[in-house]
Amino acid sequence: MRWYLSFLCIAAFFIEYGFTRLTPDFIHPCPIDNKPCLMQSTIDAIPYFTMGIPDLGVPSIDPFYIDRLTIPLSGLKIAFFNGKVTGFRKAVIDNVESNFAKRKFGLEFHSNVTLKGGYEATGRVLTFPINGEGEAKIKITNLKMKVMMNLDTKSDDKGVNHLYVKNYKYNLGYGDKVHYNLTNLIKDSPELSRTLLQFMNDNWKLVSEEFGKPVVDYATELALRTIEKFFLAVPYEELIEGPIPSFK
Repeated sequence: MRWYLSFLCIAAFFIEYGFTRLTPDFIHPCPIDNKPCLMQSTIDAIPYFTMGIPDLGVPSIDPFYIDRLTIPLSGLKIAFFNGKVTGFRKAVIDNVESNFAKRKFGLEFHSNVTLKGGYEATGRVLTFPINGEGEAKIKITNLKMKVMMNLDTKSDDKGVNHLYVKNYKYNLGYGDKVHYNLTNLIKDSPELSRTLLQFMNDNWKLVSEEFGKPVVDYATELALRTIEKFFLAVPYEELIEGPIPSFK
């Protein structure tokens, strides 16, 4: 009988102190609105979280893949397909903001981001008629983003509390440079293709403002869906130390 009681005590200890923990070791819970802890926890988590957490059904966001993304622009229609985006794993965290009583959380970071894949485009850029199809590589040096999220909590069917993202918005800066390398922009005219590509790189800010945002919208939406899957898989108590504060 004594060994049975001892076994129950040991089992209870492990259940209470770790064996039921769902979050991986690189996730460090923080007290509510403790900025130094949140900052360090985010810095520690980014390189691993971006690779995905298969055991929790959380997909990778570095790399992430674009099956097909069509961007209709003024006078031009361009589509990327079989795309691969990398760089978020090495993001540098610049700031973390938290006001959980108001259910707000903000993150600022910068990173070099690269998109590679196929593309096809038809239309016109200035006086250039576009009918291209080929390979694309777009490299953004020092992409800067600030994402603000409105969060809340909800209970699942077992009564376990989870965070979730109600809505979000972001500000974007293209940083130091965007470099374009698209082959065969104008079919059967290598010289005009080179001229147009040179124009795009000389005027990278203007070009990026035109069709960069839809790509970043796609990436941001994917990242937020990934975070939501993580929140749904992991209890609130494993991410935030302390009770859920009253909403203000």
